[in-house]
Amino acid sequence: MSRKATTYIATLLLALLTSCIGEENYENNSNGNFEALWSIIDERYCFFAQAAEEFGLNWNEVYERYKPAADTCRSDAELFDLLGNMLRELRDGHVNLSSMYGTSYYWDWHLHHPANFSDSLQRNYLGTNFRLTNGIKYTALPDSIGYLYVESFSSGFNTNNLSVMLNNLSHTKALIIDIRNNGGGMITAAEKLASTFTDESLHYGYMQHKTGTGHNDFSKPEPLYLEPSKGAIWLRPVVVLTNRSVYSAANHFVLMMRELPHVAIIGDKTGGGSALPLTNTLPNGWRVRLSACPTMDINKNHTEFGIEPDKTVHITDEDWKKGRDTIIEAAKELIFAYYDKISDKER
Repeated sequence: MSRKATTYIATLLLALLTSCIGEENYENNSNGNFEALWSIIDERYCFFAQAAEEFGLNWNEVYERYKPAADTCRSDAELFDLLGNMLRELRDGHVNLSSMYGTSYYWDWHLHHPANFSDSLQRNYLGTNFRLTNGIKYTALPDSIGYLYVESFSSGFNTNNLSVMLNNLSHTKALIIDIRNNGGGMITAAEKLASTFTDESLHYGYMQHKTGTGHNDFSKPEPLYLEPSKGAIWLRPVVVLTNRSVYSAANHFVLMMRELPHVAIIGDKTGGGSALPLTNTLPNGWRVRLSACPTMDINKNHTEFGIEPDKTVHITDEDWKKGRDTIIEAAKELIFAYYDKISDKER
């Protein structure tokens, strides 16, 4: 990320943490906590327009439907369940409520879709003699193709370690980067990895933040850039594998990688989750996290509900029985086709 973009996000995060939009005093009872939560979402959530278009969300209608139940809650546990259910109306995996009763989540962003990933199938490719650096498992497949499995962006990546990894794979002609089932983590980690695949500043999207309490009160979109790594750079072909469980920072990784000319995205549509979160506290001390700052692609399209791959591929029952991962095989075929095309031009 460029220094300008980094400064912008740092300033934005500070503004979010100290935000005082629409602060009001609510009583610490069922009704007061309900009103506080509904108002926090109403004033600060960033995807009302997209949710209305995607599945017809009407936040005022949600209020009218849940308000009578909030007036009659008999316990804190009952209130927690009610408020958690209300937040699930947003269908946003980044929105949750935390208390002594646990944390409420919306999981359906991936649960009702094909898994398109299997540990047992992956072992047929990764084997047991793989290397591990910064949480990335990697090996060289037959036919001189490197394979990386990035399970999470929850831990930071080190430039030196990433350079060693790429140098260890320097004898391969292409990389397959498998981020299936990567639920996210730190955007900075996603950017660190992506930065090893560009040798120039890359404009990959935009970010906004709320400027008022209205559903459409947003700042002017601020461009986001990815800067090249100070370590090793890989400019040979790369294929990124995705499924519906690719979310949050992993979705951000796809957002960046899809803009590179030597990268292809295949598999299933990602799960989305394209906003920076904000955390607020209810009168009773329960904490609510919500999507506050939307990120868009270079065409200013929102990716909250996922990014389509360049080529859609699903694991087939036939391949499953044969111990083959259809998506990995499709990535290999794409790489073979690329080099066959080069060979044809050289003849």
